[in-house]
Amino acid sequence: MRKKVAFKTLGCRLNQSESDSLLTDFYKADYKIVDFNDKADIYIINTCTVTSQSDHKSKNYINQACRREDSPIVIVTGCMANHQREYLEKRDDITYIVENKTKSSIFTIVDSHFKGEKINTNDLKEDLFNFSPAEKSFHTRSFIKINDGCNNNCLYCIVPLVRGRAVSRPAESIIDNIRRVVALGYKEVVLTGVNISCYRYKDTGFEDLVENILDIKGDFRVRISSIEPEGIGDKLAALFANPKLCPHLHLCLQSGSENMLSKMRRVYNLSGYLKIVDLFKSKYPALNLTTDIIVGFPGETDKDFQETCKVVKDIGFSHIHTFKFSIRKGTDAEYMPEQIPDKIKHERSEKIREISNINKFNYRKSFINKTQLVLIERISPDGVAKGYGEHYVPVKFESVGCSRNTFANVRINGIDKKEDMILTGEI
Repeated sequence: MRKKVAFKTLGCRLNQSESDSLLTDFYKADYKIVDFNDKADIYIINTCTVTSQSDHKSKNYINQACRREDSPIVIVTGCMANHQREYLEKRDDITYIVENKTKSSIFTIVDSHFKGEKINTNDLKEDLFNFSPAEKSFHTRSFIKINDGCNNNCLYCIVPLVRGRAVSRPAESIIDNIRRVVALGYKEVVLTGVNISCYRYKDTGFEDLVENILDIKGDFRVRISSIEPEGIGDKLAALFANPKLCPHLHLCLQSGSENMLSKMRRVYNLSGYLKIVDLFKSKYPALNLTTDIIVGFPGETDKDFQETCKVVKDIGFSHIHTFKFSIRKGTDAEYMPEQIPDKIKHERSEKIREISNINKFNYRKSFINKTQLVLIERISPDGVAKGYGEHYVPVKFESVGCSRNTFANVRINGIDKKEDMILTGEI
């Protein structure tokens, strides 16, 4: 009988990219992919540890898998496998713990296990980019890993500890990967990594890489995932004139206070960030700008927080990923004085979310009576299609003979406030 494998992926787009590649390995070997809630022979939990909430979710899914009957293989990988290996090793119910640097070997581990050989994961060869192009995916979009690791030292961030120093994937490998997934029928590729704006392989920087990707022939579009402000300039802005490049930037901010950016040891200041925003908005007024904000970083005063509120209002981010600062063991922020009480963190988080919702409504309202090129992700039994437009706005409409993983030009006619302000329209 075919072996059954189930995945649970938490955290960033990079984890999603790696899970899709692992899924492909099992799919090509004729394993049956099942839902994580179903009975399986192998459970793979690709964890996140960026916040305490991420830890909590990861542990819940690990526990869920380990409580299954018939002693399935349980593999824990991702950032928790690096950051909390000692805790994981003390448990006697996890079959394999696989760190990020050897994650691409997971299929080999499982295949060997069923052949009677239990691999010592400490002996695996490190390879950050030995992932298969995603022939099978959990998504209609193909996530393309372009780099790993980070050389920055933001005081709150655990990522350099669990992902290591910055390493860029060879440019020719990225181009080949994209050509292959486009040939497989993917209509959108998403460039992802840890700090993608710092990509550099030999003489190819990030802007050069994007330019080369846009030259690839085929009916597909390119989306840039979460990106840091460093290294972004006129060349990247000019590339957005290409219709293949989706007009959306998730440009990480973290705080609208110069004081807090300095305390966090971010590698840019607010004035530099605002110059980048002005550059893109002047060229592309409808560009969708989204961001991340951390509230309650040690020493954040009411004045600092109000400055952040003003900046996010003025810029008008259509969505804000809001994080309440949580201490990560091993980071410099673990020992900082002036820790902020949880009650204040919660209040500030709610305030940012309130601003975000207002911004979201105002931005999405601007698309009424305009057209979005929607990549259809799913069609419900009642014929309602859902997907994302080129500006990364969610849209639903009557499918009228459309199919999944195809483009549809949709005329936007309203906003459904009951469903997280999804846009409604018709073809």
